[in-house]
Amino acid sequence: MTVNVQMNTHLVTPKFRITFLIIVNRRAKFMWKWLHPYADPEVSYHLTGKIIPWFSALTTFFLLIGLIWALAYAPADYQQGDSFRIFYIHVPAASLSMGIYLGMAIAAFTSLVWQFKLADASAASMAPVGAVFTAIALITGSAWGKPMWGTWWIWDARLTSELILLFLYLGVMALHNAFEDKALAGKAASILTLVGVVNLPIIKYSVEWWNTLHQGSTVSQLGKPAMSVEMLWPFVFCFMGFALLVGTIVCIRFRSEILLRNSIRPWVKALVLDQYPSNKVKNKIMENK
Repeated sequence: MTVNVQMNTHLVTPKFRITFLIIVNRRAKFMWKWLHPYADPEVSYHLTGKIIPWFSALTTFFLLIGLIWALAYAPADYQQGDSFRIFYIHVPAASLSMGIYLGMAIAAFTSLVWQFKLADASAASMAPVGAVFTAIALITGSAWGKPMWGTWWIWDARLTSELILLFLYLGVMALHNAFEDKALAGKAASILTLVGVVNLPIIKYSVEWWNTLHQGSTVSQLGKPAMSVEMLWPFVFCFMGFALLVGTIVCIRFRSEILLRNSIRPWVKALVLDQYPSNKVKNKIMENK
């Protein structure tokens, strides 16, 4: 049966288009005016310094409750028994390994297109964290797969694409440290990061596109997850805890990257003098002027 849909084109008048473009332009200017101060390394450094204590406290709260709930009080799986409890570490690590890479890709795109230097610094700070969480996902996945599949490793589509993600992280880290010129290193790493984005949908949909041993998504449908509520809530707490842990570590690394890339700036020297007010440090700074 064919259904003909006729649009009300008279509603989209030239006046409407102009008004719409004016509104979009004003909102874009407002957002840029709001975000522009944070392009200053000093402002971003102090802002992340204020965020870290909050993230750390929330990380401790969610992880402490989530892990105790998951490992001690959540019911065992009727098929896998207690071995399924590695799920509470494996799934958050695997999900965050892709989420970190997506954030790194956004930062890389921003750095390439708008020459936003702090975006390159944020991408460099995320890469090692993403590599660690990808490694955790692979290790815990192998430990979980041994009793289920009878082997530590199989060249399954999900496992192989996740391993490729680890290599992408390591490649980005290598490029960030391969050149003395940070701008050149950032461009090379950003290009590799954007090329590697194609691997994310492969990881996500590999269990649907190919016949694999890896099980399908368990909590992708929040409205109707394929697990009981008694198992779901500990997972939510664990996921939030690990996500906040990522945010905390990335903020710490981001501050370090800012100091490393702006070491000759007066505000950095003043910051060092405030924290280490010894004559030896003062003399060292005076020598570098």
